[in-house]
Parts: sequence; C-alpha cells; structure tokens
Amino acid sequence: MKNLIKNTIRIKVSLIVFLLLIISCSEDFINVEANQETEEALTADKAPELVNAVYNSFLTWQMSSFSWNGVTSITSDDADKGSTPGDTGTDKNLLDALAFDASTISFAEVWSAHYAGIQRANQAINRLQGFEMEDGLKNRLIGEAKFLRALMYFRLVQSFGGVPLITEAPDPQAENASDVLKRATKEASYALIEKDLQEAIPVLLNKNQYNAADLGRVTKGAAKALLAKVSMYQNKWPEVYSLTNEIIASGEYGLTTNYEDIWKEIGENNTESIFEIQSRGETPTAGVQGYSATQGARGTGGWGWGFNTPTQNLANSYEANDLRRDATIMFRGEILFDGRLVPNDADNERYNQKAYSSAFSDAWETGKNIRILRYAEVLLMNAEAALKQGGDAATPLNRVRNRAGLGNAPVVNQQAVWNERRFELAFEHDRYFDLVRQGRAGTVLRAHGKPFVDGKHEVFPIPQEQIDKSGGILVQNPGY
Repeated sequence: MKNLIKNTIRIKVSLIVFLLLIISCSEDFINVEANQETEEALTADKAPELVNAVYNSFLTWQMSSFSWNGVTSITSDDADKGSTPGDTGTDKNLLDALAFDASTISFAEVWSAHYAGIQRANQAINRLQGFEMEDGLKNRLIGEAKFLRALMYFRLVQSFGGVPLITEAPDPQAENASDVLKRATKEASYALIEKDLQEAIPVLLNKNQYNAADLGRVTKGAAKALLAKVSMYQNKWPEVYSLTNEIIASGEYGLTTNYEDIWKEIGENNTESIFEIQSRGETPTAGVQGYSATQGARGTGGWGWGFNTPTQNLANSYEANDLRRDATIMFRGEILFDGRLVPNDADNERYNQKAYSSAFSDAWETGKNIRILRYAEVLLMNAEAALKQGGDAATPLNRVRNRAGLGNAPVVNQQAVWNERRFELAFEHDRYFDLVRQGRAGTVLRAHGKPFVDGKHEVFPIPQEQIDKSGGILVQNPGY
C-alpha cells in the first residue's frame, strides 16, 4: 500500500513561498515561484500539506533527475555521458569531461531547485510554529521539514561548499537585508545542517511507530543516519560511530536478502530502507520526472535516452562473483528480471539498472522510489568510523560483503571500506563526493582520464546567473 505522501502527492498545496530577493539588486535570486494563495489560507488543517509540499520538491526534474545525475555521477569514474556522441544532453558532455564552468546549466538547475525546496521547508517550519494544534503532531511535522531542509543544504554544501543560509523570509527594509545573499562558510553551513537534525531527532518517530499509511515519512533513524553522514564528511568520527551504533542497536533495520530486490518495486520501503523519495508514477505530477526515462536503454527496441551509463572501469572493478555487478549494470543483450530484453544493438554497452522501472511501468514520471539512505551505508559508515576509533570494523564490513556473495574481507582497512562504498553505492549519488572527502579525487579521476584540478574541482562553480542576480554579493569558487 502506498504511503500517505504518495496518496496526497496530487493535492494542490496551499503554500506561500517567500521570494528571497525583493530588493532591487537581487530580484529573482534562486528563482522560487510563488502561488496565488493568501497567507490567511494557511491554517492548522493545512499543516500536513505544507510538509508534503517539501517532500514533493524532490520529485522535480531539476532536483532529482537529469541535472543531479549529471552533477553527481557523470562527473565521476562510475559513469559516462552515454547516449549517442551527437547528443550532449545540453551539457552532460561537459560534466563528463570536467570541462564545465559557471554557465553550465546543470549547476543552475541544481542550485535553484534546492533553494526552492528550502523555501518550502522554511515556510512549513515557520508557519507550523504558529499553529494551534496537537503538540506531538506539530513538533513531528516540524522535525520532518527540518530533516528535509538539512538534506537539501547538505547536497548544496557537497556540491558548492559554503552557501547562503536562508531560514526566514528576508525583510527588504532591514539594513542587513542583503546579508541573506552572502555565502556562509562551509563550517557554518554544516552547523546549520547539524542543528536541524539534532532538533529533529527527539521529535521524530521510530520507523516501527508509524502506521502503514505513514510509511515513507522521515523517521528518527533517518535523521540519525543523515547526521552520521554529515559528521563523516567533517571527519567527526566519534559522532559517526555513536550514531551508527545506535541505528544498528535499534533493531529496526536489516539488509535485504537479495541485493537486486532493493531496486525493484517490491523492495520499496523495505527493511533496508531508511529514507526514499516516494513516487507514484501516475498522472498528474506523481513521480520523479524523467529519472528512469533518461537513463533507459537507447536505440532500436530501447525505451530511454541512454544517459549516465556505467563505465568499463566500474564494470571491471568488481570482484569475481560480486552479485552487485549484475544488479547495478544492465548489459547489452541481457534479459532483465521482468523479461525485457536490453536490445542487442543498443547504442551503449551498459546502462544503470538501479534507475530501471519495469517494462510494465514505463512513464516519464516514474513510479520508482529513489533510495537516499540505506542500512548498508550505515554499516559501512560504522566500519569506517570503527577504524578511526579502534572498534570492530570487520563485522559491519563483512555483513555488506557477505550479502553481495563475497567472503570476508582479506584485509580490513580504510581502502577496503572505500572499495565497498563504491560497489555498494554505485549510482546512488555518492562517488564523486566520496572521492573528494577521501582526499583522492585528483589521483583517481586523473588516472581515469579526467582533468581534475586540485584546489578547483573539489567543488563545482556557483551558477553565474546567481552571482549576477546577487549584484556581486555571491563570491565564486576558486578557479572558476
């Protein structure tokens, strides 16, 4: 049974989105749309709809689909542009070659979509605080919105470094109104993310406390897992170890027996799921726009655009008998689990199977949930933290390996954990950011033929259109 978010996704949400720039030097900054509803229309009975609108931000093309795949995967050694040589996907060829600049459209779309979602979260949080309603529900809904805002800010920080931190609607009459446009430091950005998650954890429910209709909403475990991941990106290993141990000890999560089943419809919101983007795939506006279609097999007998294809390097890197290889990669000529043939003359040799929607559910707005946080990643974070803390890294690492059909790791060290992260999380939007976090992006990507420049490509360029709209208040990243 689809959850409450899916059942309410088609509701026309009564939502005012504050424009970030109403002063002359900053008009349309971050490009947030406002609707025609009045503030008085936002009453306590609309509280769930306000928060559902934040969830629904993740369904958009700009937030979770073509541009995000390009920025997070095609830039890495896991993926090629794919498609055909003549189809650039607007700028996916530039992302593949690390030849992008501040005018590259994908960055502009990612930036504007995330800030549009953040403004929805801000509106929900700020309005909910003033509603007269049952405290438990109100606090939980605020906690959900804070988690979602933290997730969006985390993705922005991973992509661009320190960013403007906006939690309120700016007052154009205030003397410091333009301060909203200034980039915060990366440290200050992480501090806001941590604060949101720390405030969300006490008021959210555990996964087993939700009823079936609420399946898919943010849980206490999701907030802890995201906080652990945010802490990992700051090398706060005691926090990573403590949080992941709490999740493991909760007994609420486990590994899906068959890795391939995670990516099928039957694997949605299962025991391994910690947080997913929920999709219906029905008209109107009920799925992630173009997520599956843009990554489907291309050519005669194909069903998609053929972008974001697994590299030969990734395919060759798996250990023999690693079940994750065939569960992650669709090969030309392969018959898939639902009986569909990947055409023998498909334009590309390999495609992303984690993005595949069954032959019986092809749609532009796919019904496939996108997995954001999984228990397997919690185990790998726990293993990496254990190596830093002097704990047991072998047990969580080998649980992940054993599920993949492999024996215990012959050596348990940092590189072993990093290798497992690549194979376990391929095409889950982590690889490029992982390489940067690990301090080896330049070494790995240059060996792969990508012209990674140390001191530049650790972050992406701030969209030039945003710098222009800010009147120069926004400052570009070095090298761009």
